[in-house]
Amino acid sequence: MIERTTLYKPSLALLTDLYQLTMAYGYWKSGTADKEAVFTLFFRENPFHGGFAVACGIQPALEFLSRFRYDGDDIAYLSTLTGNDGAPLFEPPFLEHLRDLRFTCEVDAVREGTVVFAHEPLLRVKGSILQAQLVETALLTIINFQTLIATKAARVCHATRGEPVLEFGLRRAHGIDGGLAASRAAYIGGCHATSNVLAGRLYGIPVRGTHAHSWVMSFDTEIESFDAYAAAMPNNCVFLVDTYDTLDGVRHAIQAGNRLRERGHRMVGIRLDSGDLAYLSREARRLLNEAGYKDAVILASNDLDEQIIASLKEQGAAIAVWGVGTKLVTAYDQPALGGVYKLTALRKPGGAWQHPIKLSEQQIKITTPGQLQIRRFERSGEFSADLVYDELQGCPNEPLMVDPLDPTRRRKLGRDLSSEDLLKPAFRNGSIVLDSEPLERSRERTAGQLAGFHGGIKRFVNPHRYPVGLELGLHELKTDLILKARGFSG
Repeated sequence: MIERTTLYKPSLALLTDLYQLTMAYGYWKSGTADKEAVFTLFFRENPFHGGFAVACGIQPALEFLSRFRYDGDDIAYLSTLTGNDGAPLFEPPFLEHLRDLRFTCEVDAVREGTVVFAHEPLLRVKGSILQAQLVETALLTIINFQTLIATKAARVCHATRGEPVLEFGLRRAHGIDGGLAASRAAYIGGCHATSNVLAGRLYGIPVRGTHAHSWVMSFDTEIESFDAYAAAMPNNCVFLVDTYDTLDGVRHAIQAGNRLRERGHRMVGIRLDSGDLAYLSREARRLLNEAGYKDAVILASNDLDEQIIASLKEQGAAIAVWGVGTKLVTAYDQPALGGVYKLTALRKPGGAWQHPIKLSEQQIKITTPGQLQIRRFERSGEFSADLVYDELQGCPNEPLMVDPLDPTRRRKLGRDLSSEDLLKPAFRNGSIVLDSEPLERSRERTAGQLAGFHGGIKRFVNPHRYPVGLELGLHELKTDLILKARGFSG
């Protein structure tokens, strides 16, 4: 199903940091606004100390760019901003320039749901440096968050060993947009459904939910509440059994299920939301089986994440469906991805491309220059390596890959491997050109690609490091630029 509507109908051009606007003003004022630049969006470390990430938020980011404009209210607000001397921060002619501006840069991006790794470009912007600068903050806030949540969802789904995961996080999410974005990303990452009804309408995600403890507490007895719910919704009966005593609750659910069955309906199952889930699920399974409800599912919630789920599986928990909320939609153990957006190529109109580089005392923060592309190699359906190369330099037919952490480790990628470039044309001449696809297709891409990688990258402890490296020519260019910048030019 194609997404029915978007969150970003009005322009959100002011969704930015002020320094993006002050830099844009500086470009305009200095006459350098028409310099052509390449900016690359990437992250430096795989999230959650894991072995991979799932790229997400690409389509919403493109929708944001397609609607990028400053309306009259935006201009009026910007005209009120002042500097330290109380004078206007921006000249009126610059504000008129913003009023007439439409985003026309070229954008290339990986497909939604692509499995990616640290230091690989997820998205690349090429065009006017002024325009490319203005969209940095919004691109990062959209893609960083959704990539983080999609990755968390993929890890949670891996922990359940194929059993369904329901995303239950809206009440604990970071606001309205955070809740909707998290539901969307969690579905791409592998969740089967959400409790978020608006996300269901906007994105076509299946929605699931039954009742809460307040329903049970609003009746004189637990069994009365179950019977009333069964009467109201006989086709949606998953009873929450831990309001008072969990195992008594299971017995009451069985009684309600018996009466439901007499009326020609079926109890779907029960939900556990507290206590020792391993023990209680095994006991609940025994009671349900003895009562003839072998097909009734046991759903569990209660601040679950991939580590807790893995532990419960090791303990033999009899849980078939997993409701995961807070720790999924808030990326509880890593609150931010840390993605960045760096200038990697630059030229004056009609001039030759230059390769700027950012240095740092920390090796991980030194940028890689160029118009970067990822080429993924595989053999017999199994992914072998990812090569980052500079399209401005080109890529040999049999490239040599250099490990960025240890340049003495090198690997030749021969003709016996098939390959594909992952960055695809996404935005051209003011319009989205990347084919829109159902969210289900993005979800399938995530699952299919994860199946094609070495299982070690999905380990939660000391995951396997998938080979990602620089093409030899790019490695040598980067090394030369670093040496020159540090005063060691030959």
